[in-house]
Amino acid sequence: MAGFDLERFMRGKMGGHAGLLGIGYQDQGDGWVELALPYDAAQIGDPSRGIIASGPILTLMDMATSMSVWVKRGVFSPQATLDLRVDYLRPATPDRTVIGRGECIRVTRSIAFVRGQAHDGDPADPLAHVAGTFMVLDA
Repeated sequence: MAGFDLERFMRGKMGGHAGLLGIGYQDQGDGWVELALPYDAAQIGDPSRGIIASGPILTLMDMATSMSVWVKRGVFSPQATLDLRVDYLRPATPDRTVIGRGECIRVTRSIAFVRGQAHDGDPADPLAHVAGTFMVLDA
């Protein structure tokens, strides 16, 4: 990862939407990133069930897949989400942290292809699957 250290990047207080949601670094590897979205009552979409709304999970997965592109390319460079399809499989379990894992599966001259999943404790029982593309700019 010449020139880009994701763990160090995430170590500081995140600003913007991610900071408000409390999204934080979890782990990373060759072309993949895991981020954590802690359970917070402010993120509940259905108060009668205590379930996190879909918006924070979408933000988590957009960040995890986007950052997987940086890790795959080894550089922090501007990029834009072109498409991110989210298939919600089940609601998140109340009081559990949601883990989002994004993986960059291929980078061409101008497009990065990603996939990922979100779970709340068991990767074999995901909350959502995602697939998408990012427009990448020269580093």
